[in-house]
Amino acid sequence: MEISAKLVKELRDRTGAGMMECKSALVEAKGNLPEAEIILRKRGIASAAKKATRSTRQGVIGSYIHPGAQLGVLVEVNCESDFVARTDDFQQLVKDLAMQVAAADPQFIRKEDVTPEALDRERDIQRARALQEGKPEKMVDKIVDGRMNKFYEEICLYEQPFIRENSTTVGDLIKSMIAKVGENISVSRFVRFKVGEAALIEETAEKSPPQE
Repeated sequence: MEISAKLVKELRDRTGAGMMECKSALVEAKGNLPEAEIILRKRGIASAAKKATRSTRQGVIGSYIHPGAQLGVLVEVNCESDFVARTDDFQQLVKDLAMQVAAADPQFIRKEDVTPEALDRERDIQRARALQEGKPEKMVDKIVDGRMNKFYEEICLYEQPFIRENSTTVGDLIKSMIAKVGENISVSRFVRFKVGEAALIEETAEKSPPQE
């Protein structure tokens, strides 16, 4: 079927993909714009996975200060080139990620970063909870696995629903940007400051019994 230049441009504006890629997706989707966008997103995520092993030594440190100056975030987001680091798309991604950390308070970047101690503690909690609810013993492990997925969504930045669009995760947001700019992108570290937290941590440490 004939695909108009106007439709191709509209898809390109919505996705940032190349003109030929947009036309190909529209042909495959028989001119259906939303379906073509899904096709491009699937292709983009696939190509992003291939770029995930590339070294990221450029990037920027972004910040977010919540109104009232009681909460602040610093986040380092890396890419492959200084050129991409200076683009508006990348700068906006960094801002969005800083706001995500401020709003959702992740404890780790990826699932792989969760410490064994944190995993064991959460598994014990969810196992005890399932048993207390009267779940059959043979089903407990499966129930715990399901609840661990929810645990990852709460504490891992890449697994969290994106605050601006809950239908996508932060990890998929980053993959989409990788597809758009053609470079690997990764979050290497972040820190979240909240007024009064340092004093609370110190107070808790003072009340904790000494380790033998």
